[in-house]
Amino acid sequence: MNKCVFLDRDGVLNEELGFQVTSFDQFKIKDGVAEGLKRLKSAGFILIVITNQSGIAKGHYTDEFVMKCHNAIQEISDNALDDIYFAPGYDTVSKTLSRKPNSLMFERAIAKHHIDIANSWMIGDRESDMIPAKKMKFTTIQVTSDEGSSQADFVVDDFTSAVGAVLS
Repeated sequence: MNKCVFLDRDGVLNEELGFQVTSFDQFKIKDGVAEGLKRLKSAGFILIVITNQSGIAKGHYTDEFVMKCHNAIQEISDNALDDIYFAPGYDTVSKTLSRKPNSLMFERAIAKHHIDIANSWMIGDRESDMIPAKKMKFTTIQVTSDEGSSQADFVVDDFTSAVGAVLS
């Protein structure tokens, strides 16, 4: 069984700009992400991105764009990420069971990567990240400058602090 850190993307690994990023020049990886991912990987964690990407269903961008952004994170982190799951749907356009706060993406990753739930974490920035992670019984870390979710076990200001919480 493998210990894992599940990661939301937007607002955790890259900057949340207050609007949906639709071009690669708007995609800004947060400070400390490359180093943090490398530290988690060195500590033996499998790293899996779990992200809602409603812009696909809305016609704002394609799954190729999502992968281009993912590959940019891979490039700066020495390919630290082991997998990515993304939900392209959006309720007003196309219903999907994959979209967080549902847990289907997590369940698929657990089965594929033989994840040890008791030794796994979720780092997210929203309540919708915390809900399925708590359902799956992961330890949860919310990265936010606002008031934290009641579902979060830890609330931190940045990704570097989240990595520190996992490794402490």
